[in-house]
Amino acid sequence: MTEVFEGSFTQQEPIPEAGIEAAIGLMRHGRLHRYNVAEGELGETALLEQDFAAYTGASYALAVASGGYAMGCAMRAIGVKAGDRVLSNGFTLAPVPGAIASLGAVPVFVEVTDNLTIDLHDLATRIETSGAKILLLSHMRGHLCDMDALMDLCSRAGVQVIEDCAHTMGARWRDTASGRHGVFGCYSCQTYKHINSGEGGLLVSDDDTAMARAIMLSGSYMLYERHAAAPSPDVFEQVKWDTPNISGRMDNLRAAILRPQLANLDAQVEAWNARYEVMERGLQDVPGLRLIQRNPNGRFVGSSFQFLLPNAGAAEIEHFAARCADRGVELKWFGAETPRAFTSRYDSWRYAGTQRLAQTDRVLAGLLDMRLPLTFSLDDCALIARIIRDEAGQITNPQPVAKLG
Repeated sequence: MTEVFEGSFTQQEPIPEAGIEAAIGLMRHGRLHRYNVAEGELGETALLEQDFAAYTGASYALAVASGGYAMGCAMRAIGVKAGDRVLSNGFTLAPVPGAIASLGAVPVFVEVTDNLTIDLHDLATRIETSGAKILLLSHMRGHLCDMDALMDLCSRAGVQVIEDCAHTMGARWRDTASGRHGVFGCYSCQTYKHINSGEGGLLVSDDDTAMARAIMLSGSYMLYERHAAAPSPDVFEQVKWDTPNISGRMDNLRAAILRPQLANLDAQVEAWNARYEVMERGLQDVPGLRLIQRNPNGRFVGSSFQFLLPNAGAAEIEHFAARCADRGVELKWFGAETPRAFTSRYDSWRYAGTQRLAQTDRVLAGLLDMRLPLTFSLDDCALIARIIRDEAGQITNPQPVAKLG
């Protein structure tokens, strides 16, 4: 009998009761704006920033309207301006180059490896040839490169790093939280990320001046002293007169539903990784299918799953994905000629100019991607792996794929 998965790849867990109660309390008193607080009250947004700074080990944190806003704000705060060239991964999603383009800056894409991380050799070349002094590093789908090697390379080249951690909130490189290597770490709280407020974002930094600028940029007016995880007022005196207000604040309602989720994030990470491991075991040694190798120095968050069909042609992959869909398994293919839903690739973003990345093209041509929401059980994940394994076996003459070291 042919197995079919009947669950939803887009159904998230409910908001915790503590978050619902906090949100209802806010709606009852009506003080939703982050700076609309009662005498002596520290609002939910300021409390979230305090909590998130402590969670990541950062000196400062700022809650904003979205992950995309966080990246744009971070780049503005360190002085990126129109015409500047900004390096970023060739494998990422549209909000990353979109944040660069929103400043009038020019994305310079860097090749991706077979393990879906930025290619450090190509990065060194493009630093030299482009003259770019900023890297907006995307930890796309939670895949962490060798952060020690990357930071050493960028430090020697005088390149400032901003980390896009939309897929790595809760992840670590060795003992350091993802987002804590660069000048800024940027996070998303959009529905399909690791804590969910529908939309929302966070920034962390240890840089006094850069964070003061970011807070002014976000729309603090002269109310920056109402931030609990911020630099001292004297730092704001140095930047407040020449930093524009580009409003993108988070509100207290979103912060209220995020705080209980953040408190439970480590347990959620373990739950995601348990599901990931079931998928990984179920797809070991499938002819023609390559699993992604992760660096053992990184603690990842397995909220999504990727694999490669490197020897299959485009038509074969289209048919494979369609057969999986018929059996209830939703796969996104990064090799499609045109963008589909949330999935697009660097050559889709025409505002970024024409660039060709031969190695990245080869990788994306065989790359398939799927969400692993926590509404899936371990048995669900085992079933999904069996379906993928079964349908991969229908690919004509699948060739063995060598494991990557």
